[in-house]
Amino acid sequence: MLKILTSTLLFLGLAGLSQAQTFSLDADIRPRFEYRHGFGNLFPENGKPAAFVTQRSRLNFAYQDPKLKVYFSVQDVSTWGDSKQLSIEDENNSFSLFQAWLSYSFTENWSMKLGRQTLSYDDQRILGEVDWTMQGRFHDAAMLTYSKNRFNIDLAFAFNQEIQKNVGSEYSINTSSSYKVMQMVHSKKSWDKSSVSFLFLNNGFQKFTNDPIPVADGVYYRQTTGTYFTFPLSVFTITGSAYLQTGKAAALMDLSAYQYLVEAKYKPGKVTFTVGFESLSGTDQAGESKNHSFFPLFGTNHKFNGLMDYFYVGNHANNVGLNDVYAKALVSIGEKSSLGADLHFFASNAELEQNMDSYLGSELDLVYTRIIAKNIKMNVGYSQFFDTESLQEIKGVVSSAQTNNWGWVQLIVAPNLLKYSLKEE
Repeated sequence: MLKILTSTLLFLGLAGLSQAQTFSLDADIRPRFEYRHGFGNLFPENGKPAAFVTQRSRLNFAYQDPKLKVYFSVQDVSTWGDSKQLSIEDENNSFSLFQAWLSYSFTENWSMKLGRQTLSYDDQRILGEVDWTMQGRFHDAAMLTYSKNRFNIDLAFAFNQEIQKNVGSEYSINTSSSYKVMQMVHSKKSWDKSSVSFLFLNNGFQKFTNDPIPVADGVYYRQTTGTYFTFPLSVFTITGSAYLQTGKAAALMDLSAYQYLVEAKYKPGKVTFTVGFESLSGTDQAGESKNHSFFPLFGTNHKFNGLMDYFYVGNHANNVGLNDVYAKALVSIGEKSSLGADLHFFASNAELEQNMDSYLGSELDLVYTRIIAKNIKMNVGYSQFFDTESLQEIKGVVSSAQTNNWGWVQLIVAPNLLKYSLKEE
């Protein structure tokens, strides 16, 4: 099969030897075992733990010449045992197209990118690929890019429809992560050890009225505006971000929310120490006329606020917000291994009902990483969450003296299967 593919690529390349061309084929296979006893939410009384293996099998193809780039990524994301043996078809529709885009350079500085693509910027707090999730996150969008002298600006646009229609343009896939329209501006200026960026993101969501059945009634918009920066300060590296959200939290609810983060990193040798604080505004439980709950939209939220995903990973939207004080240590063990330990202390940003304590609990995350061989890496993780009555009230789960923990083992195998270059003559 590989010989056939190589011959095909060679034939395609020989058709245009007037310019240099590069072809590559990469694989990404990652099985992950998980033991869940309180992952994502407090473990309920009389509940039983869950255990399973999920696997991502991804194949990436890339083509590049001096003007044109083309990229395809297909994947299957499945749980071991989710289909019957000898089944003639994929019963769970786990096969999908992750990316498919083309990029064309008009000049040395200007280029255009069209198609299904990832939008990943800065620390991925607002826009990220979400590589931890097996399926990842993509956007169907058009992008115009300008880049010169370590300054870059991206202008992205999207208009989404679920099917091809002859009448109307209502969009019923109406969730916090599925917008109808999108406009984005992201600019970044880099220096040797510093950078600063600016983001403006406008998302439009389909508005419906019930009279007596759902009827499309225009679009409501939500804006996210802010900055991300990093710079050295003495022996520390300072990183931070600040964002405002305005517009509508829902069709009939105004939104005014904020997020900010400040982090300091110090690396004296083989150990990297990090301390930081992040605040995401929330709405008082007593009720307010305006929504003040910040939501980080399309970011890689798993990497923030604890690895057990209690906050902002498909949950905690339109809630009391979060204040997160954290400390991290990453120890290099030889040339191929490392051990990380993260400790978080969580509190609500907004007021809770009945004068409940704002302290929501703490979390300890341990992650061991080892490079086994070329293109093969193993991760082993263990996390434990120490909850409070306040968090039980917010989550709506009775979890009296239950242990909330999570363990996982992941293998990442990402070899380059083929790389072929045709030189310019």
